[in-house]
Amino acid sequence: MEVVDIMREGIGVALKISGPLLLLSMAVGILVAIFQAVTQIHEQSLSFILKLLVVVLVLLIGGGWMLETLLDYTRYLFTLM
Repeated sequence: MEVVDIMREGIGVALKISGPLLLLSMAVGILVAIFQAVTQIHEQSLSFILKLLVVVLVLLIGGGWMLETLLDYTRYLFTLM
């Protein structure tokens, strides 16, 4: 049962860390798609550049928290060994 708990916590940490990146990049993609549909501007690099900027900003703002979350989980795993 302990292995299942460790795996569950690992999946929870992965979701907690990747969630903001994925949700914000998806929201930007949807907004850009709506903008492109309304204006009939179909430039592929527009969507890519905006998503890249959002991901970089999220990493700059929340990177410390993400790293600390991973370190806490790693310390937890080492204490179990």
